[in-house]
Amino acid sequence: MQTSTTIAALSTGSLPSGVAVIRLSGPKTLAAVERMCGALPSARTLALRTFRHPVTGEALDQGLLAVFPGPNSFTGEDCAEFQVHGSPAAVRAILTALTTHCDIALAGAGDFTRRAFENGKLDLTAVEGLGDLLAAETEAQRRQALSRLEGGLADQIVVWRALLLDARAEIEARLDFTDEDDVPFELPPHFIADLEALGAALKAARGTYDRGRIVREGFRIVLAGAPNAGKSSLLNRLAGSDVAIVTAEAGTTRDTKDVAIDLGGQYVTLTDTAGLRQTDSLAEGEGISRARRAMQNADLVLWLIGPDDDRTKPEIDGAVWRIGTKSDLGVRAIDIDLTLSALTGDGIETLLKRLESHIEGRLGASEASLVSHLRDRDALDSALSSVDTAMARIGQPELCAEDLRRAADVLAALIGLMDNEAVLDRLFAGFCIGK
Repeated sequence: MQTSTTIAALSTGSLPSGVAVIRLSGPKTLAAVERMCGALPSARTLALRTFRHPVTGEALDQGLLAVFPGPNSFTGEDCAEFQVHGSPAAVRAILTALTTHCDIALAGAGDFTRRAFENGKLDLTAVEGLGDLLAAETEAQRRQALSRLEGGLADQIVVWRALLLDARAEIEARLDFTDEDDVPFELPPHFIADLEALGAALKAARGTYDRGRIVREGFRIVLAGAPNAGKSSLLNRLAGSDVAIVTAEAGTTRDTKDVAIDLGGQYVTLTDTAGLRQTDSLAEGEGISRARRAMQNADLVLWLIGPDDDRTKPEIDGAVWRIGTKSDLGVRAIDIDLTLSALTGDGIETLLKRLESHIEGRLGASEASLVSHLRDRDALDSALSSVDTAMARIGQPELCAEDLRRAADVLAALIGLMDNEAVLDRLFAGFCIGK
């Protein structure tokens, strides 16, 4: 799908910088390059050029030029990249010249990647993998995102969808002969076994979602407990900076506060919460409500118990560790998993090692999980449900074939073979301009 509009944008970070990359894509790209830089260099080869105003010929900057004729480019269209000095004035002058005199439009968020998708260069899961890779902060996130970008999930979906289409074809081919009395409706012996194997594969992939989600979004640890249990102090100690206010006054924290850390190569989000107690304050009450919601959504709750706390355990379904705080005061809480002091650092290293081991246990094998987005999980749930229903309705071939079609369509939509405009708009809007 070629578009008539040619777009341009700054693809590198904020200015000033050492180098700035301006990217172009569309049918007028090569003509614009010739007007500003003269003769085109060989495809995919960097060449030193002076970038000139297309009307006056004034030199705007000097740098490197590369052209990527379509369809052998990122977007599938004619593309070019200007590698110029990261001067705000120079970049502004070049972009102004392109948009004013070369009939080129400024790109919006995700426009280049959307064109790559629409021109068949990337499937939808690879687009998501690219977005994950751009946002990756840990080694585990990088590996998982790159695996998705390289087509690991899409390749598997293509295999599953082909199996569903074959199974549906088996049924419909026999339905075509139902008017012939001498042709019995019999499916091949392996038909049910194949569907059972497919269902098992979908279920196994669905089972990796939690691991993939933890790597992609981070392992969520919530610090909870009564007021003045030491939650904010522990957050500051683990974060290595004073990110939360700490005072002797109870109820200082009125809202949840997230801090990200890298723990053994895994992305971890620590959440400080308001102390849980009865209160007449509307502001503190809202903070306590948010604290309870954070605890319900956590992968692990560290329930902090000060020397004078009542040692009650929170009523939540997830994993909870009972942490005795303020060990420097010499008073030890009972029925706890670990004792520490945020003031002296006693027990902090032990806590970090236990957390790292716990997260590794949750993640299981080290290979990257391809199922990491909520959209993946929902699609696999829907496809698995349709396959299960199809097996239950083998004796009703028309309905069975329809169930198989639904499962195949859900998987097709997951990789973008069937467009959902709302999904596409939301996805590409999350990219930065110039990508």
